[in-house]
Amino acid sequence: MLDFLFTSDAIMALLTLTFLEIILGIDNIVFISIAANKLPHNQRAKATNIGLLLAMLQRIILLFFVSFLVGLKHPFYTIDLEWLHIAVSWQSIILFSGGLFLIYKSTSEIREKVESPMHDENSLTRKKIKSLSQAIIQIIMIDFIFSIDSILTAVGMTNGLHANHNYNLVLMIIAVVISIGIMIGFANPIRKFIDAHPSIQLLGLAFLILIGFMLITEAGYLSNTQIFGSSVGAIPKGYLYFAITFSLFVEFLSFRIAKKTKA
Repeated sequence: MLDFLFTSDAIMALLTLTFLEIILGIDNIVFISIAANKLPHNQRAKATNIGLLLAMLQRIILLFFVSFLVGLKHPFYTIDLEWLHIAVSWQSIILFSGGLFLIYKSTSEIREKVESPMHDENSLTRKKIKSLSQAIIQIIMIDFIFSIDSILTAVGMTNGLHANHNYNLVLMIIAVVISIGIMIGFANPIRKFIDAHPSIQLLGLAFLILIGFMLITEAGYLSNTQIFGSSVGAIPKGYLYFAITFSLFVEFLSFRIAKKTKA
């Protein structure tokens, strides 16, 4: 286990996944803060911390469930036509559906943030919360919605890293725990940084589109899909790491140039 966690692939996956989990958690922090701010001042910090801990717990539970389904590799149905061959398994269904969901969700989020960035916040602000228990129930519902793309991203980043599926699960759990811990300790600074640099969040959503496409191709590869005699191949995760690292480097350079321009 330790040998795997200290391999270059595992370290890159952990760093990238932790970064993406934090980016995905920004909206979660915003909505939890809106719900918590409706409570008396002495209960707000408690509600926020409980909300983030519940987010971590929900994600770990969902990771076990989704990882179990992804582990079901044996085909239960085969599509065999003249031009198409697919050996359908639960693993391929989960990966394919997850990829489509990430592409749809990320595209919708980008459009919403560009055209009506305050829509969801205004909708939640209108809801009445009178007690800590009501706030926690609201937070649990918010956490569940935001857990789905987080879990699918974790699966996309770690699937296939190790032959033993449990090792990949441990890596996902570590990334979730680290990201939630960072958000609990630095929620306000992270939120202020993202507010000052909204391009970071848009960049994170763009990465999810790449991960979604990678999940779809991986589903095709693992289900031995052949279209007109051509097999679908898996995209090496090194390409994804390079794209993310290069994009972040360009974004860093733009920050430096913007600072020098202001100075």
